[in-house]
Amino acid sequence: MTLTGPVEIVGVGLLGTSVALACRRAGLDVLLTDVSPEHLRTASGLGAGRPRTDDDRPQLVVVAVPPDHLGEAVAEALQRTGAVVTDVGSVKEAPLRVVLAAVETADAARYVGSHPMAGSERSGPLAASSALFDGRPWAVVPHEGSSHEAVALVDELAALCGAATVRLSPADHDRAVARTSHLPHLAAVLVAGRLADAPADHLALSGQGLRDVTRVAGSDPGLWEQIVSANDQAVLGVLGEMREQLDTLIAALVSGERPGLHDVLRRGVAGTLAIPGKHGGPARPMRAVFVAVPDHPGELARLFADVGASEVNIEDIHIDHDPARPVGLVELLVEETRAEHLRASLESRGWVTHR
Repeated sequence: MTLTGPVEIVGVGLLGTSVALACRRAGLDVLLTDVSPEHLRTASGLGAGRPRTDDDRPQLVVVAVPPDHLGEAVAEALQRTGAVVTDVGSVKEAPLRVVLAAVETADAARYVGSHPMAGSERSGPLAASSALFDGRPWAVVPHEGSSHEAVALVDELAALCGAATVRLSPADHDRAVARTSHLPHLAAVLVAGRLADAPADHLALSGQGLRDVTRVAGSDPGLWEQIVSANDQAVLGVLGEMREQLDTLIAALVSGERPGLHDVLRRGVAGTLAIPGKHGGPARPMRAVFVAVPDHPGELARLFADVGASEVNIEDIHIDHDPARPVGLVELLVEETRAEHLRASLESRGWVTHR
């Protein structure tokens, strides 16, 4: 089976509209459905597709609605069409139970769950991009009754969107996202929550590290309430593991035993090294080169040009603004073996660097 369209998108928020734009980029006919007329007009205006009519016969339906309504929306699409149906929800077991209870076994064979690991703190169709999934993991999550043809079509959708597929069972998927997505979000929320009533002079010391840790805490609380509730058992499991580590950390601080503290910190380092590196390969040792950049138009472009002239590849970048001066501190993350060369090269071109 080859994906030729039409593709129907049910729910044109950030993810749904991004899938629609990627399908349009590939030349497919895209049909749009949403309970919000405003979202439908916006997505259509962005070129994501056209509103679905009763005469349309989609080949594939992509359900991109909030978790509380996901199972019902998938079941409705299976009953309404003869199409293969997938979804982009962040939890798989709970909606699957709803689907299997609502439709016949033959219809359930056309359903294959999926989950692109991409998103933004922003929401709605205006935040969408056809490139949102480029190079990102996309979990394809068939259930035991999914047909091979349906799985192949969802694989093709992920590839068309520029993503790299990862095959998981529904249970494994939910355990994986509890560890790699839901727990990090809750940890960010807890850290950010300690700032809500903090004195202004404390907040004046905020740096890039704090912004990195708390960035995702700014996401929609209503949506995350649904996500965490739908995956409560898997999330409770990893929260229990985290509580054990927290108890160990507290006990080490109370007793003054530095070996216990060191063990917790060392395990954190081991965890960062376990995160896959670029292109899914093993993580490589990195080092940060800090560069003071005047807050004027064109300075970042000049810095990047000078980095390019040094023939060093930037792996990641962060910018921290000095609240007291018109200067930004740019952190360039590069391979450890290239850091000193980059620093010397930039200093020879007049840049001020910091270790």
